[in-house]
Amino acid sequence: MEIAKIVGENLKLARIAKGVTQRQIAEELHKYQSDYSEYETGKIQLDYEKIVYLCKRFDITPNDLFGFI
Repeated sequence: MEIAKIVGENLKLARIAKGVTQRQIAEELHKYQSDYSEYETGKIQLDYEKIVYLCKRFDITPNDLFGFI
């Protein structure tokens, strides 16, 4: 599985665990919900700033996000 899809799946799981919607996170990132959805499907890769923000927001580490144990 390619890294963008792994990151996307882990991002989705972290978001669901926190009980927030794609729309809520998209608004925090000043994005449309459809754009944020593409992060979770692995169609668009996250930049460094978004990685840091989302890890803090979901209380996960970059290792969690990238699937490293």
